[in-house]
Amino acid sequence: MSVHPLDDRATRLFIALAAFFCVNAVLAEFIGVKIFALEDTLGIAPREWALFGQSGSLSFTAGTLLWPVVFVFTDVVNEYFGRRGVRLISWIAVALIVYGFVFAFVAIALAPAGWWVTAAQDQGVPDYQAAFAAVFGQGMWTIAGSVVAFLVGQLIDVQVFHRIRRATGERMVWLRATGSTAVSQLVDSFVVIWIAFVLGPQQWPTSLFLAVSSVNYAWKMAAAVALIPLLYVMRRAIAGYLGVERARGLRAAAAQG
Repeated sequence: MSVHPLDDRATRLFIALAAFFCVNAVLAEFIGVKIFALEDTLGIAPREWALFGQSGSLSFTAGTLLWPVVFVFTDVVNEYFGRRGVRLISWIAVALIVYGFVFAFVAIALAPAGWWVTAAQDQGVPDYQAAFAAVFGQGMWTIAGSVVAFLVGQLIDVQVFHRIRRATGERMVWLRATGSTAVSQLVDSFVVIWIAFVLGPQQWPTSLFLAVSSVNYAWKMAAAVALIPLLYVMRRAIAGYLGVERARGLRAAAAQG
């Protein structure tokens, strides 16, 4: 009697990891339209940064709350399913992000019901259609920048991860995770700002581009370092779910390609 593919625990693990990875990537793109003030959120006095002749407060897109989770899942998939696994889920995530934005623009283009346009006036939203379009209708330069930066960052991440893995073997999981994130997010953080705000219609000056990109990169790295314990928790949970020998076999196969 043949065994159903979904009876295999490794297959189910990959599906679960891929699903969490993709939903976090898509959500990060869509909630990224909101900019939040970190100091105000934490209830502390504003801390002005000064870089490259620019200054400002610690303001980030809401998407930065989810990107560190994406980094962790990238590293876990890399650890157990190798380059093919990361490339597959990265391309699926890009397709889903583009699919989501296409239908967001379709939804914006639909003629709104007259009663719905004013339905949220009591909540301080005089025009629901305008608010909907402002939130979901992100600029094409921003969408292109985020998608290109995400994909390039993922492809770089997988290469750096395995280079470090070859040098360290099974030791220092934290090093290959944070090392690959450090390189990939250096590229990601600068590429997305460059495409969206330098090449795009806003045409930021070089000093502002470098300053904002550097601050965003510092935030992502701080979050990535803070989530290192989660990487070890997931590694232990996977060993418990698959069994130590099966988990070791997956890691060995992933290290080969």
